[in-house]
Amino acid sequence: MNLNEDLLNGQVAEVTLVYKSKVKPADRLQIKNSEQMASVFRSVWNNENIELQEECKVMYLNRANRILGIYQLSAGGTAGTIVDIKLVLMAALRLNASALAIAHSHPSGNTKPSSADEYLTEQIKKAADFIGMTLLDHIILTQDGYYSMADEGLI
Repeated sequence: MNLNEDLLNGQVAEVTLVYKSKVKPADRLQIKNSEQMASVFRSVWNNENIELQEECKVMYLNRANRILGIYQLSAGGTAGTIVDIKLVLMAALRLNASALAIAHSHPSGNTKPSSADEYLTEQIKKAADFIGMTLLDHIILTQDGYYSMADEGLI
């Protein structure tokens, strides 16, 4: 059997990458600062759960910092949620994103990042850098406010 016969007989999976958007590039919201970014994240957050459980979302942007989409990455417990960096980057590549920002909630109301939050940010930044993307920010959302790791010099 040769390679063409294997493909025709369904022995090798075909992979396709598709990104479809109904929003024209010029009509996409452009992010200019962390306050606006936090506001956009908050607008897609389930406000009823922000003090109940940690959640994590990722915003993907093009070169002009216009939003391509926001991905609901995970929802966890009261003290943590899983952030799979492979999933973060898989979605970024599928969207052909140039930049990304991550946000997660702190049900405790404490906006300060933990050492685990700082380590995760460092790992995502390294992974994004490796594939030519920029991590713009890691936002921590609470009921009453937010914390921008970029504004505080942690990125």
